[in-house]
Amino acid sequence: MTITLKAQPLTSERFAPYGEVIETSRDASDAMNASRFERFDDLCSVDLINDGRVSVSIARCRTPTALPLRLEMVERHPLGSQAFVPLSPCKMVIVVAPPEESVDADALRAFVSNGRQGINYRRGTWHMPLISFTAGQEYLIIDRGGNEPNCDEHTLDDVIFLEAD
Repeated sequence: MTITLKAQPLTSERFAPYGEVIETSRDASDAMNASRFERFDDLCSVDLINDGRVSVSIARCRTPTALPLRLEMVERHPLGSQAFVPLSPCKMVIVVAPPEESVDADALRAFVSNGRQGINYRRGTWHMPLISFTAGQEYLIIDRGGNEPNCDEHTLDDVIFLEAD
């Protein structure tokens, strides 16, 4: 069976079953540094189990991706959440499936960010590995560090294509 995914605009409501959208909001800021800055707190929940620690990293795209893209696998992190925040404006395409034991191709959903949004996958949510459309694009990553393996991969049985809008 061949399935074609078209990405919907990323919103907090649509993405809620899979995690959180990380973005600023004028009504949720506090002043800091003598009111020279606005601070936006608690934009996502970092969820860690089994004595993990918070790890903050930066990933830089070496090989950009083009659409259409054939999706061959998804991954999940059973021991902690995983956040990606672009360090400069860029469109992100996100493919997810519910945090269940297996992945049903019909449950895959695709979202596209507005260029200023990041995402935080809930612990165990299946997702496509990070892709970028621009070489050199950097992403802040907040996830679980520790010695235990924390990445399960699932090869998809169906032929699935992610298309441009």
